[in-house]
Amino acid sequence: MASILIIDDDAAFRGGLADMLHDLNHVVLEADSTPAGLHLLGTQAVDVAIVDLRMPGEDGLAFLRQASTVSPVPCIMLTAYASGGNTIEAMRLGAFDHLTKPVARATLLETLARALQQRSISQAEKDPAAGHDAHNAPADPHELVSSSEAMRQVFKRIGLAAGSEATVLVLGETGTGKELVARALHRNSPRADKPFVAVNCAAIPSELMESELFGHVKGAFTGALGERIGRFREAQGGTLFLDEIGDMPLPTQAKILRVLQERELTPVGASQVVSVDVRIVAATHHDLPAAVKEGRFREDLWYRLQVVPVVLPPLRDRLGDVLQLAEHFLRLIGGDVPKRLTPAAARLLVGHTWPGNVRELRNAMERAAILSQGQIIDVENIDLQTNAAAVAQPDINWDGSMAVAVAYVEREMIVRALASATGNRADAARRLGLSRQQLYRKLAEFGLE
Repeated sequence: MASILIIDDDAAFRGGLADMLHDLNHVVLEADSTPAGLHLLGTQAVDVAIVDLRMPGEDGLAFLRQASTVSPVPCIMLTAYASGGNTIEAMRLGAFDHLTKPVARATLLETLARALQQRSISQAEKDPAAGHDAHNAPADPHELVSSSEAMRQVFKRIGLAAGSEATVLVLGETGTGKELVARALHRNSPRADKPFVAVNCAAIPSELMESELFGHVKGAFTGALGERIGRFREAQGGTLFLDEIGDMPLPTQAKILRVLQERELTPVGASQVVSVDVRIVAATHHDLPAAVKEGRFREDLWYRLQVVPVVLPPLRDRLGDVLQLAEHFLRLIGGDVPKRLTPAAARLLVGHTWPGNVRELRNAMERAAILSQGQIIDVENIDLQTNAAAVAQPDINWDGSMAVAVAYVEREMIVRALASATGNRADAARRLGLSRQQLYRKLAEFGLE
């Protein structure tokens, strides 16, 4: 038996959750606002808090910021409006987990059990720094946009890693948004007010790589007419993002390893070392373990880079994000009056395989916004590189489990019904012959919340 504090302004949801927890023999405390919840937290014994993110007045993030100074307990955040920004912020502020409504009973109970286990061994982890509300812009070009479960796990990892100095290695196909992850880590870190410097290692000639990164003194080589401080020192105090590090020449890899270990470098042509204070975030679309075996990448650097690995899923594995991303890009382009997709155009986008991932989708939306007249984007305005009408073939073993094949078909039908209904879940449920509750359960099951 544990004491659970529920903070939610929705009385019906709060009461239903309280009844479920009472049935499990827990003691339940209820509050309809952050101030009321903080009062109960300070006056009653509480083991775990379950907090709604969006409430009138002070929201759930405000509760997180203040709870650690009142009584540090694991906080499970709930929201019907999940985004990369609020998930990262919640995890950065010390949330135990961040779940999307409607949350499956089994998921909530499993999360609650883990939170109680943490409480029982007194791991009162907290982040006392009051965060800033930097994620409220309606269309931030650097925002990570997704409501899929796979990306929510990425958001959580960013939130947990942001406050540390650990080196992060971002892995994923070209166009999945690796630089956005690096920027999110920087923006949510104590280094946020210092420089963020991005370097594309694949775009720099090998003979210029060391000068670009470490700088050089005047006369270090032919053409060195003045001093260059290099990208490491440009990022002093902040974050250096080494994109496509898998393309870095081996000699430079050795020097990067030394900088990571010693936090000092020697500019080209110089005789004295220079101390640097930067956080390194690296990224690549290459298979680095294979490159290590082939002698193209240093094994010691590989181990040094992957202190905190973050793996970005390709867009084809999270088709539920396609329309959300498309609308986000249209807001970036159109400002206060963005163009809108017709249902047919939405179906076309969901049916595409997106080999170029999020970058391809963004380019497609920019192109469609230019080619369309008025405020509506229809099928003829969307020019995709492959057969736009083709439907991605399932990557499943048709001689294998029937359950896997059925799950694939169910997921595809739900995605297409939502596209046809332009995101209206009630309409999509009617098209599929499901109740809304059944559809919500399926959305949670397939990570399409």
